[in-house]
Amino acid sequence: MKLLYLLKEGFKNIWTNRMMSLASVIVLMSCLIITGAASLVSVNVSLLVSKIGDDNQITVYLDYELSDLESIKLGSKLSGVNNIDTYRFYSKDEAIKQYEKVLGNIYESMQGDGNPFGNAYKVRLKDLSKYKQTVEQISKIKGVSSVSDRSDIAGKLTKLNYFVTIVGSWVVLILAIVTLFIISNTIKMTMYTRRHEISIMKSVGATNSFIRVPFIIEAMVIGLTSGLLASTVICSVYMPIRNAAATEITGFIGDATYTVGEIMLPTYVIMSVIGMVIGLLGGYISITRYLKKEGGEIFGW
Repeated sequence: MKLLYLLKEGFKNIWTNRMMSLASVIVLMSCLIITGAASLVSVNVSLLVSKIGDDNQITVYLDYELSDLESIKLGSKLSGVNNIDTYRFYSKDEAIKQYEKVLGNIYESMQGDGNPFGNAYKVRLKDLSKYKQTVEQISKIKGVSSVSDRSDIAGKLTKLNYFVTIVGSWVVLILAIVTLFIISNTIKMTMYTRRHEISIMKSVGATNSFIRVPFIIEAMVIGLTSGLLASTVICSVYMPIRNAAATEITGFIGDATYTVGEIMLPTYVIMSVIGMVIGLLGGYISITRYLKKEGGEIFGW
C-alpha cells in the first residue's frame, strides 16, 4: 500500500505541475532526439564503411604468358596469405567481355590469342589496416604481374571509421550530460514550488526516502515519456531520410545502412532506458540538498 501511495504521489506531481512537466518532456525529448540521431549516424556510417571495405576488392594481375591451368593453380598460393578473406579467378575472357559493346565490330578479332588481357584474381581482405603489407606479400608470388594498390583508400576508410566512432561517442556523452542537467533543474523547480509541503513533511518527521521517492518517480516518468516520444520521432523520419540519401547520393546507401525495422526496437529500448536513468539521476541529485535541511531551513529561516 505504501508503494502504491508513493507511485500515486509521483504521478500526482506530474499532473499538478503539468505545464512544467510538459516543458521538461519537450526539452528532454529534443536532447534525446539529437542524441539518438547522432548515435544512428555513427552506427550507420560504421556499417557503411564496413560494407565499402568489404566491397573494396583488389585485383591481382597475372603474367600474360600464364595459361588458364597455370593461373588456376596459382590460386593455391593466394590461399596461403593470411589476410585474404576470399579470392575469385577472373579470366581474360571475362575481362574482354566487359568491353564488348565498346569494341563493336573488332570484338570478335580480340578473342583467343588476340585478347590483350591476362588472367587475374579478384581478392577481398579481412583487415583493411593490413592492406599495404598484404599487397607486398601478393606481389612476391611468382606469376603475379602487378596488384591494384588502393592502400590510400583503405587507409582513409579505416581512419573514417575510427573518427566516426570517437566523435559519435563524444556527442552522445555531451548530450547525455546536458539532458541530465535539464531534468535536474526541472525537478529543482518542482521542489521549489512545493517547498511549503516539503517543510511540513520534514517537520512532522517524514523520512527522506518517503519524500524522495515521489519526486524520483516523477523524474523517471518524465524521462520515460521523453524517451518514447523521441524514439517515435526518430523512427518516423529515419526511413524518409534514408531513402532520400539513397536517391540523392547513391543507391548503395540503401543497401549498406540499417532499415527502420532493424533499428526500431533497439531505439525504443535504449532511448527509454536512457530517459529513465537520466530522470533517476537528475531527480536524486536535485532533491538531495533539500533533504539535508530541516523544516524551516528550506525557506532560509
